[in-house]
Amino acid sequence: MKNFIEEVTWRGMLHDVMPGTEEHLMEQMRVAYVGIDPTADSLHIGHLVGVMLLKHFQLSGHKPLALVGGATGMIGDPSGKSNERNLLDEATLRHNQEAIKGQLARFLDFTSDAANAAELVNNYDWMKNFSFLDFIRDIGKHITVNYMMSKDSVKKRLSSEAAEGMSFTEFTYQLVQGYDFLHLYKNKNCTLQMGGSDQWGNITTGTELVRRIAQGKAYALTCPLITKADGTKFGKSEGGNIWLDSARTSPYKFYQYWLNTSDIDAEKYIKIFTFLSKEEIEILTEKHREAPHLRLLQKRLAEETTVMVHSSEDLENAIKASNILFGNSTSDDLKQLNEATFLDVFEGVPQAEIARNEIEAGIDIIAVLNEKTGFMKSNGEARRALTANSISVNKEKVTEELVLSAKDLINNQFVLLQSGKKNYFVLRIV
Repeated sequence: MKNFIEEVTWRGMLHDVMPGTEEHLMEQMRVAYVGIDPTADSLHIGHLVGVMLLKHFQLSGHKPLALVGGATGMIGDPSGKSNERNLLDEATLRHNQEAIKGQLARFLDFTSDAANAAELVNNYDWMKNFSFLDFIRDIGKHITVNYMMSKDSVKKRLSSEAAEGMSFTEFTYQLVQGYDFLHLYKNKNCTLQMGGSDQWGNITTGTELVRRIAQGKAYALTCPLITKADGTKFGKSEGGNIWLDSARTSPYKFYQYWLNTSDIDAEKYIKIFTFLSKEEIEILTEKHREAPHLRLLQKRLAEETTVMVHSSEDLENAIKASNILFGNSTSDDLKQLNEATFLDVFEGVPQAEIARNEIEAGIDIIAVLNEKTGFMKSNGEARRALTANSISVNKEKVTEELVLSAKDLINNQFVLLQSGKKNYFVLRIV
């Protein structure tokens, strides 16, 4: 049995833990769960810490449960949030659950015959037939309002500074989550719940229900909420969440997110979001500190996370795509990009549209550079740039004789113009 607490401690993944948890886990194989909100059909990197906790738990010889909160996701957790969530129908919840399970399967072993194979459970399955009267009679009577009011998540929302109060639905959230723990304790022999540090109050309500109703002993463990050194929110880019689903966030954008982390954050993230050993990380960190301009930590972090969430092939393509803007890439590299990656790479680059029949008839390069796009201010400027050999089409140097035609299209849709090293322009064929 590997020491799970020791492992997550050196990785900076431990915030609070109930006394006796470490000893409890070292005695024999135990079962723990982490709750996941199923309001989308993909996880985003904000979910990754919980998933990594489950993976380390499994690697330590224990059994992880991933709980999809079909019921709690309908209510809205008051912890640090001010708005209630949308009510999802059962068909949407089931679709989201299956999509999330597919992503979790990249991390957790659900299919082997091992005693500690992971399981996916959905609290909607045991909550949907629980009547309100039964719930307040069998569960509600065991927890006092005073106890519920003492939780930080409730206090914050009820404080005089809070703009909005808290609905009864949200107030009862901790009881519903606490009942999940009781249910899993009774039916799956689950003795530990893990989550973000903002979940401590909800988790300990669960341990209290296990004590009062089942006369059992359950444990709580939380990880720190991940922050960025510059104070901006972890897991967000200008375009919103960084998703694990490649249709929502391309592997290129995913790779770039990690590559662009600060030195301080990279030192922290490489422990949390990779499975590299302590020794490997220490060596890598030392090398990085000696030559931070080489960005060794960021590169390794981006490589490990991209392969873990996507694939080696996606990583290779992401590196090729990155080199198109910043390295010595070729026309062939450019042509291998799919449409989504091409648009991601050249996001923010000026664009112009040209009708397909015009490109099929052929357009001379000077007209393209000036009249059709405005990339150059005049025909004279276009000629001078061509004479100086500073114009490239799809990464290949061109002369004044070039006539642009359909054979020059990338993905049958784009042409990339370039002046010098850093000035780009995208021609979109419509």
